[in-house]
Amino acid sequence: MVLAVQWVADDAPCLRLIDQRLLPAQEEYIDVRTVDVLIDAIRTLAVRGAPALGATGALGVVVAMNEAARNGWSEDRLQAEVDRVRDARPTAVNLAWGVDQVRPLMSGGVDEVLASALRLVAEDEAANRELSRLGADWILARTGRSSVRVVTHCNTGALATTAWGTAYGIIHELQDRGALELVYADETRPLLQGSRLTSWELTQDGIPHVVECDGAAASTILRGLVDVAIIGADRITANGDTANKVGSVALALACRRAGIPFVVAAPFSTVDLDTATGDEIVIEERSGDEVLVVAGHRVAPATARGFNPAFDVTPHDLIDAVVTERGIVEPAAAPAARLLDTIAD
Repeated sequence: MVLAVQWVADDAPCLRLIDQRLLPAQEEYIDVRTVDVLIDAIRTLAVRGAPALGATGALGVVVAMNEAARNGWSEDRLQAEVDRVRDARPTAVNLAWGVDQVRPLMSGGVDEVLASALRLVAEDEAANRELSRLGADWILARTGRSSVRVVTHCNTGALATTAWGTAYGIIHELQDRGALELVYADETRPLLQGSRLTSWELTQDGIPHVVECDGAAASTILRGLVDVAIIGADRITANGDTANKVGSVALALACRRAGIPFVVAAPFSTVDLDTATGDEIVIEERSGDEVLVVAGHRVAPATARGFNPAFDVTPHDLIDAVVTERGIVEPAAAPAARLLDTIAD
């Protein structure tokens, strides 16, 4: 299983990230020893996926502390650099969460921060495996099928986490049980995380799948070709509204029309109880060139402008299950202002 985020402890310790911009053609790694390199990796999506960003945020504090020690930064400068890491991407809550988990320990020294960050990494894998078990149980019970066909959007496997995966983890769990027939992996425009990353992981794991255009997904659902949609999440609000890669809400609408379950899978660290509803989520807008340019070639007229929201928000009443390692809630069946509070403890 590929590890997207690792800590390398040697004479020049570093945060090692697989460069997801280059997959599947090249498998290369970035050794991160400075905050500037880390922020560039985050913003250019060399590292992405909510749980992976949480681990990166926590280990990024260690990177900043080591850089401060090498360069003699003041305490104010160090804290400002940690803020830069925390705020590098606004929509995914896990990045800030990861920083906030270890930041209070900075006064105890870098070893204490590193130990806490590594515990967070281990806990994420355990959470992913538990939510995968719970999610597979729920899906098989809900659909009443011994083998299911799944549609998924973006990438939620080991590349998006510290190990195993969230929505992808459920797919892997179903495969291990002999309860998976086929996966439809949306290509996930404009950066093709589905065709580049999810298909790569599915191929590595020997899971049967096809890659489809994003625009085909709703029709695939309405034609009765799938039994369940499973996606990840970058932020889940207290009432169950969910931010995920743009295109996710289209799957939810089609699932509602087709009468099949729409499932969101994420560790509880992705739940933001301080945000009441999806209306409060800041949607990251990326460069229009990601839409207008393909493989270095502009495909739109020179005067055209791109509109490139990276995420959309699926309202809670379209979500049949939110699966976390702490349990499952069913927002569409039991909407409540603070539904996620029920599994917070």
